This record gives sequence, structure tokens and C-alpha cells, in this order.
Amino acid sequence: MSRLTESLRNVFKVEDLRKRILYTAGILAIVRLGAHITLPGVDASLLADVMRTQSQNTLFGLYDLFAGGAFSNAAIFALGIMPYISAEIVIQLLGAVVPYFQKLQREGEEGQKKIRQLSRYGTVLISALQAWGVSVRLESMTTPGGLPVIPDVVRGLGFTLSTIIFLTSGTIFMMWLGEQITDKGIGNGISLIITVNIIARFPNAVLDEYQLVSSGARSFISEIVVVALMVVIIAAIVFVTEGTRKVPVQYAKRVVGRKVYGGVTQYIPIRVNTAGVMPIIFAQSIMFVPQTILTFFPNNEFMQSIAGYFSFTSFTYSFIYALMIIFFTYFYTAIAFNPTDVADNMKKQGGFVPGIRPGQHTADFIDNILTKVTLPGSIFLAIVAILPAFMTRFGVSESFAQFFGGTSLLIIVGVGLETVHQIESQLVMHHYDGFMKTGKLKSRRYS
Repeated sequence: MSRLTESLRNVFKVEDLRKRILYTAGILAIVRLGAHITLPGVDASLLADVMRTQSQNTLFGLYDLFAGGAFSNAAIFALGIMPYISAEIVIQLLGAVVPYFQKLQREGEEGQKKIRQLSRYGTVLISALQAWGVSVRLESMTTPGGLPVIPDVVRGLGFTLSTIIFLTSGTIFMMWLGEQITDKGIGNGISLIITVNIIARFPNAVLDEYQLVSSGARSFISEIVVVALMVVIIAAIVFVTEGTRKVPVQYAKRVVGRKVYGGVTQYIPIRVNTAGVMPIIFAQSIMFVPQTILTFFPNNEFMQSIAGYFSFTSFTYSFIYALMIIFFTYFYTAIAFNPTDVADNMKKQGGFVPGIRPGQHTADFIDNILTKVTLPGSIFLAIVAILPAFMTRFGVSESFAQFFGGTSLLIIVGVGLETVHQIESQLVMHHYDGFMKTGKLKSRRYS
């Protein structure tokens, strides 16, 4: 505990780090504030009554989790940051098949700027379409007593246009806030916004579990078992997230002037989960698409029967979701880690893997290891991601089940570790001890 206290003091001793953390906290506070500003024309009290009954065990409830309650509040940040993630997915998929986007990816920083700009345009389009779907859904909502959430005097083209403008603007504003955190704050801005929205729902989830135990629906002993299992899952997620396979690289000795370079053995760390939380976010964004389309047909029985297959607790949803996570794990890993580039850089620097010829043979060797290491990592992500759907069938409240493994816990742990890595790097750079006592994050004092 004393070491943790000292590490926290060290964080605020570094002026630049202190400013970055406070800047990030201020932006995240703005994000949470926007989750409670209701759209014009919506009766917030009636909406709350409807959402308590209609969003349970549906994808809307899961979407609301990522939006930090903004969706159930019909707030200006109701769409969250997911349209931006969806736009990035589309651009990256096009980069794999369309020559123009492949050219942009090879143009370095200038190409990345154009790709980011195209992603912003795509965000506007996706946000507008989703906002239209939200307006249609809100107009179709009525309380059990028959009272409409949107009064008759407000309904119509004016309400639809205003909803599209407010929700699209809210998403664009959140996208900009995320970019500001990445540039001037600490951590990945987009991921942090999603994480803080998820954590905001945790107190209500704990309260739901407490009510189950206090009402006698579940025993105190079984609740302890549930919490203990959650701790085990968290430990497993941390273990897999930090797990790496080290590939040894030998560098030949080179004499430059009077100095001798090389002659040492280093390692290429290939992570079990190279893609991080992005496969989860990508897969989740895609899974939101069918439900968004179905919102345009609230009174069509056939379309609503199809919606049942995409319910959060349905087997079909879990199966497709798991397959997409495995696919996106390999897809994003291929983008983030290119064995050919690594092999070429090693060859230029006089490095080689012992027993493997430089060049294409090294690239094939690294690619083979990467493929084998990624498989168990992707399967683990898929299993943990669908756990909440099964836990709800065993009496765990839906709100608490979201934190029982699943996307929520994966994102929280992944983003938390990534943020701690950045803080550790800052502390090491300023010669301060960090949070970790051992391991690769351990920092040292320099004389």
C-alpha cells in the first residue's frame, strides 16, 4: 500500500504528466455530462419507464452500456462513439480490397491523414442513419399505460430532423474529444471514452445484485462464488493480455570506426493478444447494424421475429459474435504486425533468427508463430465475450453480467493496462518509480 501511495505521488510530481491526467479527467467529465442532456421533445420520465421494461435482454441494453446510459436517457450523446468505430472498420476493410485505400495506407503520415478524414465523413453518414433509426424508435415508444414518449405536438419531420442533427453533432463532438485526449491527454481517447461510459454503469449493477441477494432470490454464498469467479476471469484476462512469445534475434558484430556494434541477442515480443480490445469493439459495432436496421420497422411482425435472433441472450447472436471476434483478431493483428516488414528491418540491421535464413524465410517463420499464438488468444477473447449472455441464464442480473467477463471487462482491463503502460513510460522517462514492482513495467532510478 505504501508503494502504491508513493507511486501516486510520483504521478503528480511530474508536471507534464499531471497536466495530461487532469486534462483527460476534464474531458471525460464532459462526456459524462452529455449523457444526461435529453434530446428536445422527449419526455424523460416516460422514457425511463419504457426503457426499464423494453431494453432488458436486448442489444439496445448492451448499446446503452457502451453509451454510459445516454441511450436510455435519449441524450445528445446517445449514439456514443460507436459510429466512429464502425466507420474505421469500413475504411480498414476497404484497405484490404480497394487499391486506392491500399495506396493511402502506404503513403505514410499524409495517407493516414486522408484516411482519418474519410473516417470522419463516414462517421457523419453512419451517425445520421442511426439517428434516424433512433427517432423512429422513440416515436413508436409508449408506456404500459399507453402514453407516448414523444407528444403528438412534437412528432413529425421537425422532431426527426432535430434528432438527427443533435445525435450526429454529439457523436462528432465525442470523436473530437477522443482525439484531444490522444493528443494532449493520457491513453487512447476513443477507448477511454468507451471505458468511462462502461464504468459509469457499475454502481447500478452492484445495486441490482444486492437487491437479488436481499430479496432472497440468490443466497449470499452463491454471490461470493460469483464474485470469486469474476476475480479469476479478471486475472485470466490480465494474464492473456500481457502474455508474449519471445522470438530471439541475433545481431552480427559490426565495426564502425573505433566502435563495435551488435553481437547481442534481443527478442521480438509477439503478444498473445496483439490486437488488444479492437476485435471486441469492431465485432460489437458490426453486431449493432442489424438491430439498427430493424428499428425502421417497429410494427412489422416478420422483422421483429428476426430481431429475436439478434437478441443479446440468443444463441445465434453469441455464435456470430464469437466468430466475428476471432476473425477481427486475425484481421487487426495482420494490420498491426507485418512479419515481412519486421524481417526486412532485421535484415537491414544485420539481425537474424538463429537457425532461420534472413528475408522471406524469417518472415514466414514469424508469421507462423504469430498465427499459432493468435489462435488461442482469439478463442479466449470470444469465450469471455459471450460469458454474460450465459450468466444471465444462471440468475445473475443482466446489468451485473455485463461486467462478468464479456466485452465490458475486456475493454476495462485492456484499456486500463494500456493507460498504465503510458503512465509508467512517463514516470521512467522522468526517473521515478512506477506502479509495478516486477515485470516489464518495472521502472528504475538512474544515477
